[in-house]
Amino acid sequence: GTKTKIFCGCSTEFGAEPNTHVCPVCMGLPGTLPVLNRKVVEYAVKAGMVTHCEIASYSKQDRKNYFYPDLPKAYQISQYDLPLCEHGWIEIESEKGPKKIGITRIHIEEDAGKLVHDAEKGTLIDNNRCGVPLIEIVSEPDLRSAAEVDAYLRKLRANIIYTGISSCKMNEGAFRCDVNLSVRPKGSDRLGTRTEMKNLNSFQFIQKAIAYEFKRQVEALEAGEEIVQETRRFDQNTGKTYSMRRKEDANDYRYFPDPDLMPIEISKEDLERLRKEIPPLPDERKAFYMSRYGLTARDSETLTNEKWIADIFEEAAAQTDYPKVLANLITTEVFRLIPQDGSELPITAAALAAVAQMSGEGRINGGTAKKVLAEIWETGADPAQVVREQGLEQISDPAILSKLAREVLEENPKVAADYKKGKEAAFGALMGKMMAKTQGKCNPAAATKILKELL
Repeated sequence: GTKTKIFCGCSTEFGAEPNTHVCPVCMGLPGTLPVLNRKVVEYAVKAGMVTHCEIASYSKQDRKNYFYPDLPKAYQISQYDLPLCEHGWIEIESEKGPKKIGITRIHIEEDAGKLVHDAEKGTLIDNNRCGVPLIEIVSEPDLRSAAEVDAYLRKLRANIIYTGISSCKMNEGAFRCDVNLSVRPKGSDRLGTRTEMKNLNSFQFIQKAIAYEFKRQVEALEAGEEIVQETRRFDQNTGKTYSMRRKEDANDYRYFPDPDLMPIEISKEDLERLRKEIPPLPDERKAFYMSRYGLTARDSETLTNEKWIADIFEEAAAQTDYPKVLANLITTEVFRLIPQDGSELPITAAALAAVAQMSGEGRINGGTAKKVLAEIWETGADPAQVVREQGLEQISDPAILSKLAREVLEENPKVAADYKKGKEAAFGALMGKMMAKTQGKCNPAAATKILKELL
């Protein structure tokens, strides 16, 4: 999230015309010298702090030599044996409860350019991204499923966003992921040969890539084939992975300390200052939601994964007596309506609170709450006005519901008989008829009680 690149003063702004945010330094022209951007180091240190890493008081930068068609100077300045941050962890919610995922290291490096393959013109290069500062966060092999990977990445992304060091917008390449995957027989402690899938930039593609590569490796091993350590590409159109190149080891990169850059030294005073700048993080908010509102760990985690969602939830929760109803409304309907790249809601916290309040008071049922939410999402109308003008208020009057229930039973004697014979599914059909008669406005709990009494 710095305004300028890691070793020069060029802008890092996304979406500029190709090759306009470039200079002799990031173009790798002979005779140029890099100068380290101090803010890059500070941001990387903050990333280390929010992942419980040890921060190195002394680290250095190294040249990573490799054939980079998209890096003009043909090497990348990274960090090898003395990274800025090491030995950290973050906690996720897994199916078996809280689980710690180890962080091996976090180091700073520069991004490469972008290759554009054109059928007529050949391969074109946009050097705007050359020298944009990156941190690479390497996790321990503690993840055991695609669901755990998803939880880990969302939690990691949330921590980074809360810290303010990156937008983490996946559609802008500000958060991307390389997945190393291996399989082993159940009960075995020995990790299998891994493959690496590069530059996955959406949670959906990450899940699909893991599912396909897991299946591919299992089938290969069961057919007696060997898994080769290699880099693979995930094709989002086919949902398959394809081999790109045999995977290199560290010695293939011929690392050596960059002779143009001084070592990085960080004082205790610097660390103390940076630590004070870190705001409350997702875990702190999560614990607060569980104790204050009685939310589940999973719902609390879901709400806090996006800072702006957590902000809206807190603002709306202060305006309703039913925070659990509000949380459920956000984690189901609001998440369904938000566009994938969206970070703004077309409705206010007050409107969300009003829908939750009406639902909690029993004035509208769950189905109507969804309908009202969709309406105000599109039009920006007042929720109470929508309910009033469209006659959506829930029917809870026992006399009205009893009359309707009798009609349903008289019109559907066979279904009623099936229920009496023990077919539970038949009751759902009868409730469906009740909902149809009231256009979805009957109070489900009251209607269920009356129907069962009559049966």
